[in-house]
Amino acid sequence: MYQTEQEKFWAGDFGDQYCDRNQGKAVEASKTHFWSRVLHHVQPVDSIFEFGANIGLNLKVLGNLLPDARRFGIEVNENAHKSLVEVIGEQNAIHGSILDLEFDQKVDLTFTVGVLIHINPMELEKVYERLYKYSKRYILVAEYYNPAPVMINYRGESDRLFKRDFAGEIMKKYPDLELVHYGFAYHGDPVAPQDDITWFLMEKK
Repeated sequence: MYQTEQEKFWAGDFGDQYCDRNQGKAVEASKTHFWSRVLHHVQPVDSIFEFGANIGLNLKVLGNLLPDARRFGIEVNENAHKSLVEVIGEQNAIHGSILDLEFDQKVDLTFTVGVLIHINPMELEKVYERLYKYSKRYILVAEYYNPAPVMINYRGESDRLFKRDFAGEIMKKYPDLELVHYGFAYHGDPVAPQDDITWFLMEKK
């Protein structure tokens, strides 16, 4: 099921611990603020797909903000997937690796939040292809940005977190994508702190 050490890592105990750390009303409130900012720059969408959905907090928030939108997600960690099912339903929650993803339709918006940074760099092209292939219109990536690829030690682990210009690489690969808007979410925001992620919203033209 897993092609890389990074997938095995997140599917196991460390992924379980991540789920425990990243939930709660404060996290949900921050995500609501974040998505309200992003959706300000998006035309109405009726279908959404999150790659690396974890326990489904982003999709839960999007369900509140876009109650009529169909929501889909894929998650590699089994325990997180169980929680995701409770948010979007068993039919829409896929348990598996993004690298193996086969989907039978396109949606208005595909996105990642803090997921590309944990993908083996040798496999990023596969994820880019799927983000593009399954999007009818918009792609959003919200990740740690760096102008050049770099590996960062992550909670004492090496080769588990990578920073780079993900959006720039995607737009170079697919020239019909245009940058709609971008922004930064600061960990010290007094109202809605996020994990210092930079987000890029792209649209097919």
